[in-house]
Amino acid sequence: MSFFYSIIHHTHHEYSETVSESHMEVRTLPRSDGGQRCLSFELGSDPKSNVLQYQDYLGNTVHHFDVPGKHAYLHLTARALVEVMDDFPKLPKYGPEAWAEIDRLVTEGDNWEMVMPSKFVPITPRLLALAEELGARRGGDPGELVTRLNAALFKWLAYSPQTTKVDSTIDEALELRKGVCQDFSHIMLGLLRHLGIPARYVSGYFFWQPGQASHDHGATHAWVEALLPEVGWVGLDPSNNQVARGRHIRVAYGRDYADVPPTRGVFKGSAESDISVKVHVKELQERPKHAFAALIES
Repeated sequence: MSFFYSIIHHTHHEYSETVSESHMEVRTLPRSDGGQRCLSFELGSDPKSNVLQYQDYLGNTVHHFDVPGKHAYLHLTARALVEVMDDFPKLPKYGPEAWAEIDRLVTEGDNWEMVMPSKFVPITPRLLALAEELGARRGGDPGELVTRLNAALFKWLAYSPQTTKVDSTIDEALELRKGVCQDFSHIMLGLLRHLGIPARYVSGYFFWQPGQASHDHGATHAWVEALLPEVGWVGLDPSNNQVARGRHIRVAYGRDYADVPPTRGVFKGSAESDISVKVHVKELQERPKHAFAALIES
């Protein structure tokens, strides 16, 4: 079964005084892999600019551009049409020997970065204390363990907007016992990597349905993927207590948030910058016959 989505992502940078020579990187193009396809995409800027693109070492598409003249604001609009398969894998019943297979995936595959500490996912004493409290120990079925930890973290950590900042450490959220989806994801990554399970940060969107409990309506979302034998990367969303499937739309993978911010840039000037983001995700009732036309109409 497939879901089709229209996505509009607005990002507005307002400067306290005019600036010049803005250089910007943007990661808003949904990926086309693993049961997901981006059918069409366009990115526009105001002031207008010549947008180029490249792929980073993890296969994420990065658009980049510069605005050389003076400007008091920068507005970006990304529009996408995406098909997502509702294909969360059925996890096999693993035995204890699966842990040796996980170790082999690390040593023989190109996954060592996803099991090492990273900028926003250090292995701290507070994280180790939480791992002990939640029973994050090797042994038994690793598939059952990761799904149990996903539910346990949802109960342990309270979702609280504006509690932390984009550059907050996991220890801040652990001390407060509250945070946002980025904090849930970083802590979950730490728990999984502490167990030696390769795990990566996923940035993207979550389709919010009326009446459905979700924390990130109108914003980007974050969750994690764990690498398990036989099935590959498995999506886990601890801030919503869900597995990631047909309602999760993947944009970029990374070691943590530092690898995949939706926008990142610099400018020339001494102004202060205020950023606002608005995301609208709409489910389409059928596959669009003319993807680009449907993209414009959305």
